[in-house]
Amino acid sequence: MSRPTGRVLTLLELLQSGGTRTVAELADRLGVDGRTVRRYVDQLIDLDVPVESVRGRYGGYRLAPGYRLPPLMLSDDEALAVLLGLAAGRRAGLTTTERTASETASAKIRRVLPQHLGRRLEMLLDSLAFTDQPGEFAAPDAGVLLTLADAVRHRRPVALRYVDGGGRRSERTLHAYGIVAHAGRWYVTGTDAGIGEDRTFRLDRIADARTLPGSFEEPGSPDPAQRVLSGFATAAYRHEVTVRIHGTVEQIRARLPASVASLEEYEPTAGEDRSAERWRRVELRAERLDWLPAALAALDRPFVIERPDELRDLVVAFADRLASCARKPDSEEPMA
Repeated sequence: MSRPTGRVLTLLELLQSGGTRTVAELADRLGVDGRTVRRYVDQLIDLDVPVESVRGRYGGYRLAPGYRLPPLMLSDDEALAVLLGLAAGRRAGLTTTERTASETASAKIRRVLPQHLGRRLEMLLDSLAFTDQPGEFAAPDAGVLLTLADAVRHRRPVALRYVDGGGRRSERTLHAYGIVAHAGRWYVTGTDAGIGEDRTFRLDRIADARTLPGSFEEPGSPDPAQRVLSGFATAAYRHEVTVRIHGTVEQIRARLPASVASLEEYEPTAGEDRSAERWRRVELRAERLDWLPAALAALDRPFVIERPDELRDLVVAFADRLASCARKPDSEEPMA
């Protein structure tokens, strides 16, 4: 590729990134003068690329709005990153309601790749395996997702029409702090302006979203992801569990992550062994308790169950089953 042709393609990439680029900026990026920039622009126009000239103090050049530009110019690493991202997004359930969008996007990228690179990426994707199955989660509407992203970015209130898990409909005004993808679902978290409390909403349950006039102050902490995880850990469920565990935060979090449980330092009472300063109180809420005995056993750390009594019974039963399985089998009777 000759240097002038390479610079023309570089100019095309700069214009693809969006917005209006001044002649001075383009000249600096390309290492040429303003007259050469204009000549390169004329070459793009001759190739039917719709480059527009913007007049005025902040004028320059831009691509016509809505223009979808072939060919797609990606390096090997860029093509691999995009296709792997699309494949992983489908497997994780992180798609929009237009479920075929990621598949058609992947197909379009493959069609415009050089043949040798396309074959190599096909072999990689064909040999790639995932340890989990694709999610069957309901996906959010693309329009809702983009509207919320705009509201988060510009700190604008947003009006929501929401349908909860019980089918009850409501209208909310949300100060959205962030959008979070977690365990195959999309969530938006922020302050419900009507009640002045933090709330997290599933995007696939939002029937409609529109931005409202005005703005709000960005909160300090925690960040949106931590808000969502904390909300899961403190949500109302059938059972409330409190356990004291002797170990580090890392050891406890390995089996009881922030999305499941909250933890705090346990302060020993008078007369208790001072080593109890390393104990931590873990609180969680759960619809079922049957998974907890195995999780506590997997911690391999001393623990004390404070509540509920039902969990104690389940742990005892679990320990009995393990002991029964560990017994030495009876010796086989001698053959006659």
